[in-house]
Amino acid sequence: MAKFFSGGTIWCGVGRVAQSARVDGGKIVELNGAAQPGDESVDLQGGFLAPAFMDGHAHPLFAGRESQGPLVNGLQSVAEMVAEVKRFADANPNVTWIVGGAYEAAAVAGGDFLAIWLDEAVSDRPVVLQAVDHHTIWVNSKAIEIAGITAETKDPDGGTIARNPDGTARGTLREPSAMDQIMKHSPERTLQDDVAAIAWASDRYLESGVTAATDAWVEPGMAEAYIAADKSGALKIDMDLFLLAQPGSWRDRVTYFAKLRKEIEDLGTGSKLACKTIKIIGDGALSAGTAALLLPYLDDPSSSGLLIWEDDEVLDAAVVFDSQGYQLHIHAIGDAAVRQALDTIEKMAAVNQKWDRRPVIVHAQLIDPEDLPRFASLGVIANYQPLWTYLDPMNKELIAPRLGDARNAQQYQLASMVKSGARLSYGSDWPVTSYIPLEALAVPTHRQSPDRMPPQGWSPQESISVEESLSFYTEGVAYQGFNEQRFGRIAVGMQADLMHLAANPMEVAPHDVAGIKIRAVYKSGIRVIG
Repeated sequence: MAKFFSGGTIWCGVGRVAQSARVDGGKIVELNGAAQPGDESVDLQGGFLAPAFMDGHAHPLFAGRESQGPLVNGLQSVAEMVAEVKRFADANPNVTWIVGGAYEAAAVAGGDFLAIWLDEAVSDRPVVLQAVDHHTIWVNSKAIEIAGITAETKDPDGGTIARNPDGTARGTLREPSAMDQIMKHSPERTLQDDVAAIAWASDRYLESGVTAATDAWVEPGMAEAYIAADKSGALKIDMDLFLLAQPGSWRDRVTYFAKLRKEIEDLGTGSKLACKTIKIIGDGALSAGTAALLLPYLDDPSSSGLLIWEDDEVLDAAVVFDSQGYQLHIHAIGDAAVRQALDTIEKMAAVNQKWDRRPVIVHAQLIDPEDLPRFASLGVIANYQPLWTYLDPMNKELIAPRLGDARNAQQYQLASMVKSGARLSYGSDWPVTSYIPLEALAVPTHRQSPDRMPPQGWSPQESISVEESLSFYTEGVAYQGFNEQRFGRIAVGMQADLMHLAANPMEVAPHDVAGIKIRAVYKSGIRVIG
């Protein structure tokens, strides 16, 4: 049965509204027309109909996995975190490895968490907690023992192990190469557990108005779980998988990646999966002191962070994958990593044939003024996390002391990026931060903390409108995923992935946007929420 929407604001895209929309066969078939006999009439009751949100950078399987362990996210003290780990351990005596997240690293000055604190809760089983930046883990002594990490163990390339004065591990490890020293000993997850995690994540997304997302860190075994979830119906939203390429191992995975891509393509038109992107991690995180900077950190003048890849190797990988038709999605937070990513894309494009490649630099947190115009000139999409565009506790307590106020204020130059002509898209980076778009939508406008500080907003010259942000959460992500003719707009012929909000986010005070209620969510015209 066709649906006829009217009685509210129908936002079709920036500067475009309609009075009514008719949906049939899962697609939008008419705007500003009349209801037909037999149509189901949907009264918007003065509300707001818009394309459903899309998440252009997230880790939903990681979020689902964390939901199955101790829930330390949002806890503000070490004591609360340790108590939650003990609660989970006592309730799950047969779990051999306790893995959870994501803890607030700013709860401890400097961000170094000690193994002995977790030992108070659990000493007979390994405990591993992810930090909110997901570039850091906090582990207990049993995990360190099983990994065989001693005072003589050297830091791996591209990673660091926090040390006690005697050289032994403190309990905090940073970046994937160091984290893997622990995690490679953990038992493999079952396919059933991961399918359940994907189902849980899909439900959370739909409840928040998201009908399409990405998983931006897909390692061996994860794509297989998504394929199983897609076939079983556990995956309820469209999902684009980004295959993780890492220095030293990417060459060995070229054939495996091609096999996965082909297997997903062969799932057919009924599948919700896509797999056309390679994820490259260029550096670490500012909060961990591992983001790669052009100038040293103030709290450690001997360090400018970590570039995960050598210039030649990342270029080799980019040339190979781009020549095979993969999109590149490059994590770059520090200004040195952003420059390396831009240099790599520029050199790659000069070597390979021209095609509609749409490379993405995600986070783009700190950009040198000389590099910002290169996003537009090279056709690079900047994927931002809108919830990060204010002075949150991690920024105030861990990042600002490392960068200094002047450099810290140069983060998240959204207005400058828009003015440059570059394309923008949004992502949550869930479970690093909340998956709920309405909580983030107006933050790039007010650029204030929930208690409305600072009074004028953080770097207010970089503020953008709520409508611009809404477009980056819809049209921007659709374009990033080569889906601009399918998703992201309300137009004739587009898939009817829609959300019905109780109020127009452009007409309420910016700080009130997060409180807008979702009345309904539609996936291909079918009401799935509300």
